[in-house]
Amino acid sequence: MSTISVREFSYNPSAVFARVEKGEAVQVTRHGNVIAMLLPSSGPMARYSDLVAQGKIRLKSATTSELAGMAAYELPADAPDPVALLLAEREEDDR
Repeated sequence: MSTISVREFSYNPSAVFARVEKGEAVQVTRHGNVIAMLLPSSGPMARYSDLVAQGKIRLKSATTSELAGMAAYELPADAPDPVALLLAEREEDDR
């Protein structure tokens, strides 16, 4: 979920709605307080949209700085199926 200010939203609301349409959840803030959450109506976020709107759950905000902690995989140029490579690696793990 990304966060934008009301000012940023007011400059180009069409661009923000396009991001939501592509599946991104967006929090809109004013003076650092969340005043609105724009959630996609379909896709992976759809099943949480109602719960978020009712205030029953809050989605964790993520930042690009958290990407550094995520696993990165180098794929060979001729890799037929990246998912198959990950599944094979999981099978080899002896934990």
